[in-house]
Amino acid sequence: MLNVNNIEVIYDDVILVLKGLSLQVKEGQIVALLGANGAGKTTTLKAISGLLKVEEGEVTGGSIEFMGRRINELDPEEIVRLGIFQVMEGRCVFENLTVHENLIAATRTRKSRKVIRERYDMVFEYFPALKPLRHRLAGYLSGGEQQMLVIGRALMSRTQLMMLDEPSLGLSPILVAEIFNILKRLNREQKITMLLVEQNAHLALSIAEHGYVMENGKIVLDDSVDKLKENEDIKMFYLGLTEMGTKRSYKDAKFYKRRKRWLT
Repeated sequence: MLNVNNIEVIYDDVILVLKGLSLQVKEGQIVALLGANGAGKTTTLKAISGLLKVEEGEVTGGSIEFMGRRINELDPEEIVRLGIFQVMEGRCVFENLTVHENLIAATRTRKSRKVIRERYDMVFEYFPALKPLRHRLAGYLSGGEQQMLVIGRALMSRTQLMMLDEPSLGLSPILVAEIFNILKRLNREQKITMLLVEQNAHLALSIAEHGYVMENGKIVLDDSVDKLKENEDIKMFYLGLTEMGTKRSYKDAKFYKRRKRWLT
């Protein structure tokens, strides 16, 4: 479904952020993209969704294809119309609009009233907690309710590829578990393919089938989730486990540099 081939991204004509990054997402998969802060994960999502253009960023090399069509030169609105929707980090709701208005705003690229009504009902089927809040301003929702709303907006757009940037950020463990269970249901029941950026590697690997690891703007490792969970580097850097299976603090591991083979 998605083929990112050897792309480079530069900000402000000076700062090279992505350095020949490649990844693939097959239709029906949930794919996790792991990496430390500053590795380039969010930039990768914005390169795919076309949002780099509003931040003085540019794909200067390589190509991005969706369903066989090159998209890295398209405007964000055209990319959404094709079926790609980015759920932004930080729950970017329209705070001065109601829940209802937020959902309807996501249908700008859709014309069929019948489809819009079906999608509207689907949002409340998966997020029943939002239904009694339809006329409440989104700015007054809790963090968990706002996260449900932004995922609901993705459903309203009839997304085929949903890209999620840190959906667990700032939420309680109970809410995180609820939202990730819903994401699994959407993947299974609605056949929505997902590319998931998530700091919590345990969570990401619990629902994904394949994973990529980023370091300094490049993919340094990728494999099936089952194999990644057994990889000693992943255990050390992302799951916080030593070879003995005991927790280890970042301070203890600080001396242990990223292994050179990751960068080759």
